[in-house]
Amino acid sequence: MSFDAAMSIRLPPECETALLERFLKAEAMALWTVRSARLQDVPPNVYAFLRKHEEDEEQHLAQFETMIGRQPRERERLPSVPRQWPALAVQLYGYESLGLEFATLLVTLRPDLVSIRKDELVHVEFFEHEIRRLLKDGASAAEQTRVSALAWWRKLPRTVDRYLEAAVLDPYRQALTERILSVIEQRFRETGLLEREETTMMTLLRRDEEEGR
Repeated sequence: MSFDAAMSIRLPPECETALLERFLKAEAMALWTVRSARLQDVPPNVYAFLRKHEEDEEQHLAQFETMIGRQPRERERLPSVPRQWPALAVQLYGYESLGLEFATLLVTLRPDLVSIRKDELVHVEFFEHEIRRLLKDGASAAEQTRVSALAWWRKLPRTVDRYLEAAVLDPYRQALTERILSVIEQRFRETGLLEREETTMMTLLRRDEEEGR
């Protein structure tokens, strides 16, 4: 979602708490995922970036804890992440892209949090660069990257739906879902992860609906 596009969806002030609560959970998951990713066999430049990324997420989490007045539920173990770099890169890029769209939305209610959006944009741009590198790094790496992207992509609608689970957001759920899916689809296409027309989000949604009948 571009910043201008997000501004066209005007959420009322009563949605602020719901968005902040979701960011508390999202930043905690991002922190744990980055820590788990650092344990995998990743390129040296990626490992160095993940260390800075972890610091950013720790700062964001502390900021949201202060604003909301509570901490996220602790995990007994780190979340599992793909061991192979192409699949892991897609997962990091995808979820950072989703985080950027929610950060953009949050800034419409809390302009003072624009620094968090800037950090999210830095994260997205880094992993986008790594994705482009993988897509140029031979047929095998490119194919594995695209296959992983399509698998992640098929799960995205349900993920977005979970992020938007709040009574106060119900009147805006459809518009927000369509906007978020549309902008991430565009980002994936421009990066080169989605190439075939039949992988459009609307096609996948219709296919999932038919399979669920």
